[in-house]
Amino acid sequence: MPRESKSQKETVGRVMHEFKHGELRSATGGKVNNPRQAVAIALSEAGASNQQSPAENERHLRRTKKKEARGETAQAKAEGPRRGGGRARRSRSGS
Repeated sequence: MPRESKSQKETVGRVMHEFKHGELRSATGGKVNNPRQAVAIALSEAGASNQQSPAENERHLRRTKKKEARGETAQAKAEGPRRGGGRARRSRSGS
């Protein structure tokens, strides 16, 4: 069984954090109460699921990392504005 990469571990950790704090939502918008469902969501978002093809896993990880960079996760919304994490944006001044 392949090991998870650092970015996959971070994603699984974030999703499980959201679950523990009651912030994790399913695709239909309902709150997730089942720990097994939370683990399945975490592995799917991290692209580490053994139920999906490698291409599908890769797509899911890329999508999740973009979401995290934009600050659109439940954890980021609960913590408020960005606190130094992520990449800095360049200004587009014309001078």
